[in-house]
Amino acid sequence: MRLRLPTERPTEPPTGYKIAHPVLSQDGTWAGFTGVSLGGALPYGVVADAACVYGRRHRPPARLCDCGFHCVHERTAAEALLCTAEHRTAVLLEVSVLGAYIRFERGFRYARQRVRTMTVGPCACGAPAVALADAGWGRPGVRALTGVCAGCVRGRTSVTLAGFARLAGNGLRVLAEGGAGGAVDVAGAPGEPAGAGGPDGLGVPELVAEAALLQARLDWFQTQLARLGERGAGGTGHG
Repeated sequence: MRLRLPTERPTEPPTGYKIAHPVLSQDGTWAGFTGVSLGGALPYGVVADAACVYGRRHRPPARLCDCGFHCVHERTAAEALLCTAEHRTAVLLEVSVLGAYIRFERGFRYARQRVRTMTVGPCACGAPAVALADAGWGRPGVRALTGVCAGCVRGRTSVTLAGFARLAGNGLRVLAEGGAGGAVDVAGAPGEPAGAGGPDGLGVPELVAEAALLQARLDWFQTQLARLGERGAGGTGHG
């Protein structure tokens, strides 16, 4: 006998939670995410359709395959995954489950999603993140990013949290988790584009973050120039 599961017809898209690595395209014109498991080889945007990672022609989520996007029902379950060593640099995503889905005890496997909110954890030094910087690894064509404070960004390729939200588009809301565990809304808002408010699409928090990042980069470059100057002066002595 073939098992037939009940069909759900929700009035609103279900909400789920997952973790992912933020990524930036090689040319710096696109921002999105890559998964932490099987789907890690297929970067996706804020609004995306799932594809079968095995290259099969069926539409996810196929019952006899494990393809499709995955998320859990409870936020705390997704946050728990961030405690593991391999996932410390990942971010927490709140998503809308769209299209066909299969409900499981702990979460969904589904065909389409919209990432509504991204929460970035503190910098490795413990300070709240103001930017996302090159994490030192990536996929073909994209760099993986990790949250950093202005003091730790140095000369790495980076983008402010508000800048990431603008590049990702589709109303992505970005939160920065503080040292005390609270989260601060730094980019985007429900129902409006990220950074809306100022004449150039930037509000005060976004401009402050941009200025802090630029100052940090300037300080780093000045330090490098000073070191080069010291080496040059040391090499002019007579033997």
